[in-house]
Amino acid sequence: MNLSIRQTALITGASSGIGYELAKIFARDRYNLVLVARRSDLLVSLGEELQTKFDITVHVLIQDLALPEAPAQIFAELQQSGINIDVLVNNAGFGAYGSFAEIDLTTELQMIQVNMVALTHLTKLLLGNMMRRQRGKILNVASTAAFQPGPLMAVYYATKAYVLSFSEALANELQGSGVTVTVLCPGPTTSGFQQQAAMEESKLVYGKKMMDAATVAEIGYRGLMRHQTVVVPGLKNALLAFGVKFLPRAIVTQLVRQMQERV
Repeated sequence: MNLSIRQTALITGASSGIGYELAKIFARDRYNLVLVARRSDLLVSLGEELQTKFDITVHVLIQDLALPEAPAQIFAELQQSGINIDVLVNNAGFGAYGSFAEIDLTTELQMIQVNMVALTHLTKLLLGNMMRRQRGKILNVASTAAFQPGPLMAVYYATKAYVLSFSEALANELQGSGVTVTVLCPGPTTSGFQQQAAMEESKLVYGKKMMDAATVAEIGYRGLMRHQTVVVPGLKNALLAFGVKFLPRAIVTQLVRQMQERV
């Protein structure tokens, strides 16, 4: 493929987990990449590996999306480099386990910034050019947590509910524009998320067999290419995600609380 006509995908949170696997998939299919994450060592190593293996162009941007100025800085770097983004993958995100009253306020506010605000900001900045060119794809990574309240991870669940609602609404608004929006809602995934959130002893994940990040990424990628709006990997996850609609909200919330308790 001629490098000049290759499309470019920007992936946030690309240094590990689902974002890391998505980067490999896009590279495999000969997309040029813009990889964004905080961890420079892992990101630079991944970029060099993919560039050499797949003969693509990879730009590495070291940015902390917990900082409010990060999306604008990313956008400015893209403009300075003359890079048009064809696919935006808003994957960066994290959680924190525990009661709202006990979790550090700074952690919760940074979670809102990364999971919601940065995602919205980057989408706003990059969408205009996609609409002018009448083509583009946006993949937002939410979670099955988006479908119900989550005691003991209250803010995390709420941020993912926002991502799901925002993505579905935006997909509707963009019908006929040439730009599509897909929201990926994985269940518990082997990705390092549980360790970062300090929830290894939660009944939801302790001793449970989880989907691996590579499988989740592949399913999300296929859904994006098929222009699906909502993608929930795994039959069990899909049944749980959509099944909660038929139960009283208070019962669902209590069931989630029980699953989230420590073993």
